[in-house]
Amino acid sequence: MSEDSTTECLLFPGIFRKPIVAQFDQREGSSDGGALLLKAADRHYDLVAGLSSCLRDDRQSGKVDHSLRELVGQRVFSIACGYPDANDSARLSGDPIHKLLLDRDPIEGRELASQPTLSRFENGVGVKELYRGGEFLAESVIRRHAKRLRHRTYRITIDLDPTDDPTHGAQQLSFFNGHYDTWCYLPVMGFVSFNDEAEQYLCTAVLRPGNVGAAAGAVAILRRLVRMIRHHLPAVQIRVRLDGGFAHPAVLEFLDAQPRLEYVVAMAKNAVLKRVAETAMRRARKLSRRSGKTEHIYGETRYKAGKWPDLRRVIIKAEVVRAADKDPKDNPRFVITNMKQSPQWIYERVYCQRGDIENRIKELHKLEIDRTSCTSFWANQFRVLLTTAAYVLMQELRLRAAGTACARAQVDMLRERLLKLGVRVLVSVRRVVVHLPASFPFLPTFRRVALALGAATG
Repeated sequence: MSEDSTTECLLFPGIFRKPIVAQFDQREGSSDGGALLLKAADRHYDLVAGLSSCLRDDRQSGKVDHSLRELVGQRVFSIACGYPDANDSARLSGDPIHKLLLDRDPIEGRELASQPTLSRFENGVGVKELYRGGEFLAESVIRRHAKRLRHRTYRITIDLDPTDDPTHGAQQLSFFNGHYDTWCYLPVMGFVSFNDEAEQYLCTAVLRPGNVGAAAGAVAILRRLVRMIRHHLPAVQIRVRLDGGFAHPAVLEFLDAQPRLEYVVAMAKNAVLKRVAETAMRRARKLSRRSGKTEHIYGETRYKAGKWPDLRRVIIKAEVVRAADKDPKDNPRFVITNMKQSPQWIYERVYCQRGDIENRIKELHKLEIDRTSCTSFWANQFRVLLTTAAYVLMQELRLRAAGTACARAQVDMLRERLLKLGVRVLVSVRRVVVHLPASFPFLPTFRRVALALGAATG
């Protein structure tokens, strides 16, 4: 066997009863058979069509082989399937399932866009187009869930959280950040949750330079989200939860000015607040010495920082943390709020619930939203937007998997169980038949999700 042919034909002598030959020659086969669910999920959002409509096409029409809609769809569906890099298109361009997702004949249809085409596409998107695309995606998510709940929505909670996106090249606006000890971008993610549901739905992701503060751009993002929510659900109560990096005078001033808006914003400790909390800390230390466990006590105060126009209510959590083989540690926490409930209820039932955002951001990193390897900052923002769209579709699959083993699965597990299916695609005059494995262990979940997304039995 020649060296060049080893990539197409693999032998396994001496392992099984008979020699095994593995040949990569199945033109009708795909390893992403479950990606059909992504196309069904997109019908509820129209993300591919909507995002492509936000873009301007300056190409000569006679030389266009791939429409903007096809290019957006190819990237969004590929990212959801685990192919974040445009280089993956070298192998995927002839994949029958990926061609089927773009309404091409899975066998005889033209191949999908190549890596150079996709790279030119990503680098050709301008600032105004990115703004329109970001607005469309956020509005699409809010509109979709307002319709899902049949407008029986009494509260929408907005959560913002920054994360680090390490860079390893000469990307524009990549800076060294001392907190993360690396060169990076600092994107901020925005989520909305409805009523008392646990799921936090991603609706916006904005890439930012690596040297900005956590609150940079927060007012603009909040203003846009509040406006959209008020448009679709005028009477709904809005609640905003933010961590300590967002406790900026401009952010607090914006929140105070909004009607029917509650907020809880963490605040970094300082000498004045620690002095106010000392009485409660002494009580917490006494309780902790008696029990030998972590103990905490809640309180509150009216506080005015130097740049604040007025006093604001600050919740105090006086906590002493005990861990095995370690000395007790004081851990006072402070939260600014305009809510009227008890300090303990606000902290435990409202603020602490935002902690699940960390899991959502971990999922986004597994979907490789940090694959921002383009030189251009705006091309990298476009990649972030495309990955956001892919994650929105994955969240829709998880929503439809309610009551199954995949109901709370992370997106990488969801991908492995529902999308990564070896299939054979056959095309006749009347229909396309996708042959899936009869031994597929997650068939009941797949069937349930498919039916929830509009599939018909027959």
